[in-house]
Amino acid sequence: MNQQTLSPPPRAEQRPHSFEFHGHRVEDPYAWLRDAGYPAVTDENVLGYLKAENAYFEAAMEPHKKLIDTLFEEMKGRIKEDESSVPIRDGDWLYWWAFKPGAQYRHWYRRKVDGGPDELIFDEPAEAEGVEYFRLGALEVSPDGKLLATMIDANGSERFTLKVRDLATGETLETVTDVGIGSPVWTSDSAGLVFTEVNDNWRSYRARYHRLGTPVGDERTLYEETEDLGFSVGVDDSQDRSLIFIATGDNTTSEVRFVPADDPLAEPVLIAPRQAGREYSPDAAHGKLWIVTNDDHVNFRLAEADVANPGKWTTVIPGSDSVYLMGAASYRDHIAMHRREDGLDQLILRTYDGKETRIPFGEASYSAGFAGNPEFAPDAYRIGYSSMVSPLSVFDYHPESGELETLKVQEIPSGYDAGQYATERLMIPARDGKQVPVSVVYKKGFEKDGEGKLFLYAYGAYGHAIPPGFSSARISLLDRGWAFAIAHIRGGDDLGYNWYLEGKLDKRTNAFTDFVDAAKGLIDAKFSRAGRIAINGGSAGGELMGVVANTDPELWGAVVADVPFVDVLNTMLDDSLPLTPGEWPEWGNPLTDKAAFELIRSYSPYDNVQRQDYPPMLITGGLNDPRVTYWEPAKWAAKLRDYKTDDNLLLLKTNMGAGHGGKSGRWEHLREVAETYAFMLTQVR
Repeated sequence: MNQQTLSPPPRAEQRPHSFEFHGHRVEDPYAWLRDAGYPAVTDENVLGYLKAENAYFEAAMEPHKKLIDTLFEEMKGRIKEDESSVPIRDGDWLYWWAFKPGAQYRHWYRRKVDGGPDELIFDEPAEAEGVEYFRLGALEVSPDGKLLATMIDANGSERFTLKVRDLATGETLETVTDVGIGSPVWTSDSAGLVFTEVNDNWRSYRARYHRLGTPVGDERTLYEETEDLGFSVGVDDSQDRSLIFIATGDNTTSEVRFVPADDPLAEPVLIAPRQAGREYSPDAAHGKLWIVTNDDHVNFRLAEADVANPGKWTTVIPGSDSVYLMGAASYRDHIAMHRREDGLDQLILRTYDGKETRIPFGEASYSAGFAGNPEFAPDAYRIGYSSMVSPLSVFDYHPESGELETLKVQEIPSGYDAGQYATERLMIPARDGKQVPVSVVYKKGFEKDGEGKLFLYAYGAYGHAIPPGFSSARISLLDRGWAFAIAHIRGGDDLGYNWYLEGKLDKRTNAFTDFVDAAKGLIDAKFSRAGRIAINGGSAGGELMGVVANTDPELWGAVVADVPFVDVLNTMLDDSLPLTPGEWPEWGNPLTDKAAFELIRSYSPYDNVQRQDYPPMLITGGLNDPRVTYWEPAKWAAKLRDYKTDDNLLLLKTNMGAGHGGKSGRWEHLREVAETYAFMLTQVR
């Protein structure tokens, strides 16, 4: 279906608005779509436009409702309705979650290690009753096992309400804050919590201590970030639970303090002062800090320091050009390290006398990580693993015997035979000679004749790698003859930290050209042809979608951009927005840097919409999204409607009661995936 068979699409009014920076005048006729009262959105003209676009989306997708329902039922049929997690030990208790058949949300349980009844400690379905959106952000049991701290977001704004409950009675004892974020940390005596709060601009700016029984409002501020608006504050505890860390930093620089977990009001101890471009992350065990840092190598080293002299670091494992150290946790017997070599995850256990053991995996391409190891002295280490063809598996690795014990393999109730599918890892040359990894999966029998249909996904920012993992929903495309590919482009850290650096700031355009070159490489490999490739990305990956839709529209059969960061120039020029100051190290500061202004202006999707044909496009947003504000996709869609010279379908869907992650609830989220797939299937010819 194209726009000619529908009623005319909504047209946003253009209102003159312009500004000048660095000698350039920028026109922004859709600036009015940003409600002046944001984060409250009450302007009837703004709401009217968003609702009209939503109605147009519903009308356009109505003829495909049967397909959407079919896809949804297929995807739902691959999910075990009474799914549950593998119990994990923490002290005297085993903890796990479980879904009941038909439920959108989880129940959380525990039972004594030595036996006894199952105890329901948190009932998400009951908490979510009657609300459009529900998200459990954190669930932390006190060290004495008697209290539960929860963080709940009820509208998608990512401002969480922190409550403390009595596990014996289920009674809510205290509501500590309505503007929390992250996970709170209990003090050793179970009598207090350290937590972080956001300000009116949704910046995580301070860490506070609340002692149970004291009036709300009497909290002590342990640290408040006042020096740099771009820094965010977070809290965590050490693996041995002796220390509470208070970290501040942005995407490239960090600074960490600690207080004893049994004395949270002690003067916070600074580990090392902030140094632009230096990142470090500490853990604690055996009276020492174990620190992962990039201070002398781009791929990070492991250092140690005495807790009594935290600023003096001694190298334990030096940085390496070929091995990227992504993280380390210090347990009683081992330091558990997550490394990446040649783009593949490697899990290492290192004893304190230096003996290393690599946990073995059989496939050539996969995704693996340590998962759920709360105890300081575990007998085994919990691991999560999957590949493009292998469903998620949960293992326990037993260091004494070297056994990798399978605890659970993701069940596909409607059936799945991994032998029917094949995966490949290609290295495709970018235009500057760099080799870009691309992971591909397809059903056996897929013909590489240049006529296939291909779904190509990428993100490419913040050093966030997209792992070659499993998706049960994806099977609906593979079984319809499509191939699916992930382009591991620069801007992610797939091939090491330098791979990330090569896709940010003044090298940002490498991420965009890598994606285009990956698509062309897949065409050369006969996976598809121009016009039969559907592409998708979200947030910063949505920015990627906007750029390549402008630069190479003829390549794409359909574009899906989820909560896309497309109004880059305007956002980076507005330091009142929640994330802007903290984003300057990623994108550049166009307020003070003319070169950054000109570079961002040269690729910002909204500013570079052309009078040309565009492929069919589906754009999504969230009214309560604090990360990519709703007006970015709205303005972009409005401008595309005015500029594009084709009659291809352009849809804007705004979730009016959700935020950055779309709708909550496992089935509601799955229906949105079904809508995306239906759009691709019906638009790619």
